[in-house]
Amino acid sequence: MENAEQAPVVWNPTEESLRNCHMGQYQHWLEAQGKGPFADYHALHKWSISELEPFWQSIWDYCGLRCDTPAERVLAKRSMPGAEWFPGMRLNFAANLLRLAEGDGANVEAIVAHCETRPVLRRSYGELKADVGALEAFLRGKGVKQGDRVAGVVTNGYEAMVGMLAATSLGAIWSSASPDFGINAILDRFGQIEPTALIVVNGYGYGGKVFARQADFEQLVAGLESLRCVVSVPQLPNEPALAGPLVTTWEAALAEGAGQAPSFTPLPPDQPVYILYSSGTTGKPKCIVHGAVGLLVNHAKELMLHGDVGPGDRFLYFTTCGWMMWNWQASALLTGATVITVDGSPGYPSLNSLWERVAEERVTHFGTSARFLAGCRKAGLTPATSLDLAPLRVLFSTGSPLLPEDYDWVYAEGAPNVLLGSIAGGTDICGCFVGCTPTLPVRRGEIQCPLLGVDAVAFDEEGHALDGGRGELVCRQPLPSMPVCFWDDPDGARFQSAYFETFPGVWAHGDFIRFTEHGGAVIYGRSDATLNPGGVRIGTAEIYRQVETEAAIKDSLVVGRQIEGDVEVVLLVVPASGDSLSDDVIKNLKIRIREGASPRHVPRHVLVVKDIPYTRSGKKVELAVARLLNGAARSDNRDALANPEALDAIQGTLQAAGLLPTKQA
Repeated sequence: MENAEQAPVVWNPTEESLRNCHMGQYQHWLEAQGKGPFADYHALHKWSISELEPFWQSIWDYCGLRCDTPAERVLAKRSMPGAEWFPGMRLNFAANLLRLAEGDGANVEAIVAHCETRPVLRRSYGELKADVGALEAFLRGKGVKQGDRVAGVVTNGYEAMVGMLAATSLGAIWSSASPDFGINAILDRFGQIEPTALIVVNGYGYGGKVFARQADFEQLVAGLESLRCVVSVPQLPNEPALAGPLVTTWEAALAEGAGQAPSFTPLPPDQPVYILYSSGTTGKPKCIVHGAVGLLVNHAKELMLHGDVGPGDRFLYFTTCGWMMWNWQASALLTGATVITVDGSPGYPSLNSLWERVAEERVTHFGTSARFLAGCRKAGLTPATSLDLAPLRVLFSTGSPLLPEDYDWVYAEGAPNVLLGSIAGGTDICGCFVGCTPTLPVRRGEIQCPLLGVDAVAFDEEGHALDGGRGELVCRQPLPSMPVCFWDDPDGARFQSAYFETFPGVWAHGDFIRFTEHGGAVIYGRSDATLNPGGVRIGTAEIYRQVETEAAIKDSLVVGRQIEGDVEVVLLVVPASGDSLSDDVIKNLKIRIREGASPRHVPRHVLVVKDIPYTRSGKKVELAVARLLNGAARSDNRDALANPEALDAIQGTLQAAGLLPTKQA
């Protein structure tokens, strides 16, 4: 067991908040039905994992979710993989997200879209529903049908929401990417799923600069032979739309379908609604397919109960459409809250700008990355005293572990009265394993709790649950938002290998975690070689595809260096000739990575080495170098290496560059 000093409490719920929060009301509702009584959140959590079917039925009922045909039962199969949720149900995902767009709810502000290149856009639930119906009618007119894929290269704004809702209303599957991705990176994703329709911006703004991308995206259209229609979004109003025979402008598409209501087609519970992507560490990204009922019921639990989001609230999560937090943010519509989207740089025109937006829009729930909060601390920002943040109740943080010092900053200078909700999960479940609740204290440096219905523990290498030690984060029972499947994985072998190979029948997530004696959690980072700069998961293969097509580079290896709660990308390169690279070559290499993958893939450090370590089976030894770089004891199996001397030489190079932890250097 790892004995750690108990972290101090930095926030406590008030008696009023305990009574009024949705989690507290849900607990009282359960007790009125004869469940419980529950002494505290931990007792409620214990019930939720010991009584999975009654628990998930209670979420459906309490959150007021809608279906056309009720389920025969909640959980027909409990096996992992292969759990079968809500069999026999017929429902529509978009219908639930727009369930409050009727009566007086139609006049409630649904979306407020901020971006660097256009005026603020405000739309009510009624207007949103009308545009969803119009776009759905347009897509149907172009032959898009149930099961087809509708892809979006879009910014975090209004059009992305309309596109997703229109697609899922008719039974198509939505998949999105951020417009700062390189064409090859997008083709690596969308090329696998063969979309029928593409919604695409003509460029984007970031950090006060404008990036027109019509030519690039016309090349993307040419590379997707499955397309039947393309809708061009005027993200840059002064730039022309995309050109081509398949292209319709956004305005023309809505005009063509004007007056048509969304169909909200009833579909089976596991009807795919989203395809998300793994980081692509060992090749092209895996296409992770998420089903309707699983995401719906899990997001309702996470947002309404754990996040305490409801009607009248104003919800802003800073994200891009290439990150699962966009999908999580979109589900806030089902709560009846106003979703405020922000596209552009979080540091433009100043690092305080995002906080100013939170104050101006009277935001009640603000979500961001741990890296952003660390940046605010380092910059000495004081939004608590310089801005009116009185409406703000919850501050979400994710993407990477939140440092204890950043808890200090939030409660001293950031937003002292908020519930600081550090949440952690992933693209794989499009949700959280551990996170926050308004009914428990917040402790410095700790995530509050495992979420309801999540049987999460830490396993040692032999598959035994640990009592207080660091181990592999696992989930021992099915969770509704576990993927339906991987795309193009007919026998499920890749899906099985990804999550259930380490511990058969148990989901292994790939994080190192410790659960504390009072039920909190501390995450120590990924247990694989996936990179995570700025809280955005990226894959080494995407960088290799850019680096190793450069004539001056013979070989390379990329790893992440953990530093101050964030991750720096470190690129090791072997020159094609000689033993050094010119500054111009390194500069051009970074430009190639930025343009071919994304700005987040650009390495912080580029170091020249003589050789890259490989296993005897011909695989690059990323994990051994990452462990070395991050201070772990060297445990590499030299017998498994084809050239172990390469790892020894890399250690010397890292030490000379000052990148090794002090205890090693």
